[in-house]
Amino acid sequence: MAISTQIVRLALASLLLPRKVGDFIAYATRIVAAMTGNPLFPTPTPALAAVTAAMVDLQNAQTAALARTKGAATTRDEKRAAVVVMLRQLRGYVQSIADATPENGASIIQSAGMAVRKTPVHAARVFGAKQGTVSGSAHLTAVVAARRASYEWQYSLDGGKTWIDVAGTLKASTTVTGLPAGTAAQFRSRAITKAGESDWSQAVVLVVK
Repeated sequence: MAISTQIVRLALASLLLPRKVGDFIAYATRIVAAMTGNPLFPTPTPALAAVTAAMVDLQNAQTAALARTKGAATTRDEKRAAVVVMLRQLRGYVQSIADATPENGASIIQSAGMAVRKTPVHAARVFGAKQGTVSGSAHLTAVVAARRASYEWQYSLDGGKTWIDVAGTLKASTTVTGLPAGTAAQFRSRAITKAGESDWSQAVVLVVK
């Protein structure tokens, strides 16, 4: 059968920043409220009081902009940008707490009033075999050894007592054909680079269909 890669899912803190200033202020307020007194976040960076003060400045600038005070719109945009920077810093702080206990990362992020984005992180590909597109065939994949490398392939039909060579390739995959259906075949590969030949990979067993 094929050897699948292990997938580790890391919870990532995400900010969903509204475009409208009023909604943006409400969103930032919810984050500050969620983190205030939260034992998971003992020393927020920046301090929540500083974030609150920056939001007050933004609200005042927004009020002036709505009143069409000259230059107020520019000031409001600058104040909003300042709050965005602070929220991103808070996100970084929350992420560091979540990373410390990744098994609880999602709940930690959510408790800060932030969204969770899960990103799959794939382990390095290992040698594997799977059924080919036609009966009696197998598709093999190997670890990419280098930018310039060739690959040798072998299979065994007698439990690894004897190995049969397959045509080498310049890419880390190949298809073996002409295998007897119903046989538990073993496959392995090795890479050849300018440093020399690698060891043969661990054999993979596939029941050919």
